[in-house]
Amino acid sequence: MRVRPDLLDRDSPADLEVIQLTDERDVPSSHIYMEAQIFTPDSKRFLLHRGATAHGWSAATPDRQYMVCDIEQDCELRPITDEPGAVAPSVTPDGKKVYYFLDQTRPGGGRLILRCVNLDGTDRRTVMVIDSPLPGTDVRPSRLYTLSTISSDGNRLALSAFLGDGHGENVDWGLMIFDLPSATVQLVLRGPTWRNIHAQYCRSRDPAASHDILIQENHDCVCDLTGEVAGNINERGVDVHVIRDDGTDFRTMPWGRDGNEFVRGHQCWRGRTTSAVSVNRIGPLIAPVHAELDAGWAVADAGHLGRNTPGARINRLSRGFDHPGFSHAGTDAEGRWLVTDCEPMNAGGRIFLARLPDEDGEPIRQWTYLMSPGFSDSPTCDIHPFLSPDGRTAFFNSDEGGIQQAYMIRNLDIG
Repeated sequence: MRVRPDLLDRDSPADLEVIQLTDERDVPSSHIYMEAQIFTPDSKRFLLHRGATAHGWSAATPDRQYMVCDIEQDCELRPITDEPGAVAPSVTPDGKKVYYFLDQTRPGGGRLILRCVNLDGTDRRTVMVIDSPLPGTDVRPSRLYTLSTISSDGNRLALSAFLGDGHGENVDWGLMIFDLPSATVQLVLRGPTWRNIHAQYCRSRDPAASHDILIQENHDCVCDLTGEVAGNINERGVDVHVIRDDGTDFRTMPWGRDGNEFVRGHQCWRGRTTSAVSVNRIGPLIAPVHAELDAGWAVADAGHLGRNTPGARINRLSRGFDHPGFSHAGTDAEGRWLVTDCEPMNAGGRIFLARLPDEDGEPIRQWTYLMSPGFSDSPTCDIHPFLSPDGRTAFFNSDEGGIQQAYMIRNLDIG
């Protein structure tokens, strides 16, 4: 680790400290993703991704690994995976184990292996192997999504994948639910619009809410027979839903789809609550971008109407913020604090900490500018800010040194 006071400026809070966590000159590293469940509940250890950028990795980095970062031990980094094809890790809610997958798949064939290891690297074992069609179907998973998500009771793991065989015309993607105690899997959702699903288990400890999964639908996404995206993903086709992990109770989050508001595809649960926060672009796609932070609650689906869904509950959290151009956001475990990045991105971007309102209809009134991460606005780099569960530490990516690395901000003033 390296302390980086040079990344702070005169508008940064006086006690703030920025730490560069990774600094290999020829190897990019990245935080896994804002909503990924990669922290221990005491906020002392988490996973990051060596040999990867914010949006994936290359075959040119064969030594790619997931690493455990121990904050209390001077941010010491220790490999937790060393197998080729390791992907989509989730730390269990008790912070004791990591589940991850080995991707040995190909469209229509290969193997998907679910593995588990203690966070200290001991007792590594194979939980299950999928080398035949998923139960009750004639399809096999490949092109795994790079993020998994685990239920708040630690019993179920969700992962999405491509379901095509490389030849047939029905190019579907789907969501698999792994029951961890019984080592079984069920396909609960499938269709051509689920390519970029961003599945996120609700972190509420309520038994009913713990089965809910936030999912993203890309209506205009077109893929070829092997699952490659054919053309750009259109924000106009994006909406967000909630589904139970048995495939029932399909609901809508009330954002976008009204011709003026467009879901940017960056959303997350508000801590352990049953509300969620989305970054939504407003108006035409021109510079500077106008993008707001909206809270919402799931309501019965009425045909993918987004903001116009009957019964919609929406709260524009960022109303009153001058020149909103938000990109990503993450909250602490209690849903009290939020960190977000904001335009202008071509000037290195800005990171803000915000105190979320106690009342559902109130806006954010307490904003704190933290710093500019100084990133280059490269398509392979994104700031992707998020908070530790206790909200006392923030994390971000930047390529300010010429290659993407992972950073940490500590001494946040949250009282």
